[in-house]
Amino acid sequence: MKITINYDSSWRNSFLDGNNNQPVPKKGRKYIASITNLKNEKNFIPISVTKDTVMGILNRLIGDQRKLYQSRQSDDYYFADIEDKISCDDKTQLTQEMTYLRNISGSTDQNSFTGSIRSNDVMFNSDYSKEFWGVLALNIDELIDFVVNNNLTTKEISLDPVSVIGKLELLNKEKALIKNENLKKVLAVFIEKFGDINYLNKKEEIVVISLYASALYLQLDRLSKRYDMDTAKTKIGGISGISKRGFTKKDFMDKFTTGEKKKVFGNPYIHETFVKGEGKTKNLMTKASGTLDIMLDISEEKAKEIRTMIYSAGVSSFYLGKKGLAFVDGDISIKEIVK
Repeated sequence: MKITINYDSSWRNSFLDGNNNQPVPKKGRKYIASITNLKNEKNFIPISVTKDTVMGILNRLIGDQRKLYQSRQSDDYYFADIEDKISCDDKTQLTQEMTYLRNISGSTDQNSFTGSIRSNDVMFNSDYSKEFWGVLALNIDELIDFVVNNNLTTKEISLDPVSVIGKLELLNKEKALIKNENLKKVLAVFIEKFGDINYLNKKEEIVVISLYASALYLQLDRLSKRYDMDTAKTKIGGISGISKRGFTKKDFMDKFTTGEKKKVFGNPYIHETFVKGEGKTKNLMTKASGTLDIMLDISEEKAKEIRTMIYSAGVSSFYLGKKGLAFVDGDISIKEIVK
């Protein structure tokens, strides 16, 4: 028996975690296609037609609208005895298209804020402010001297939220450093003070922003011996929007703005990869059009029964995987398939 499915614009990427072979969590499957998530290669998930896809189609065609895992777990699963006799041939043409996904999860933009800026916040107008934020103005040699020897070279930095976050963003773009003896001493001070925090990237190089972020926490502790630093701390003792490894712009600015965090309502589906010698490559949503032949190696009697069930269910069109349009092409053949 052969059933031919025509389909168009079937999405060949997944933007939710988990899979359809598991019960849906109470809060639903997690959306992993935000701009931030897509920076991680594991969240850019290509998919293709599998046996599960085929079984889902067949169940849909005979009128079974349950999830595939639910059908398989039931005692009345129609295809239980013939799944191993089913195969497919996917003849497809792939294209990549720019697709804008709507994000209804309520997540917020990592790099934006709303409302007016409170530049006169106490963190920028206190006795400690110049010494505290001045750590960010140090060059790397001065930072090493500050951490290891407690020598602070007083350097000017504009004391307002926009200037500080701008400096943090510049430090975040700095090239990672190869470990040397002086930097090892810096890490030793941080680890003794803050515990086993990872300051290294995948190449075992030191991430610059992590050094400066931890240095701020070190300065917070040192200045607390001379000043009342409560106004520089959150309720749990940290620095708003800044961890010992880095910072999050939206959380930092949330403390110094009158508006709420800016919600994300969607984004283009793009994953960028970098290949040495070739540069950056933009990977977009893959869409597929073509035909899917489903072959069932079963008796003529069983084939007629399935064909009758399909005609009785009257499913005119359906999704093939995610989105797109699919439908049964013409008459369903119950002739013997020549392999």
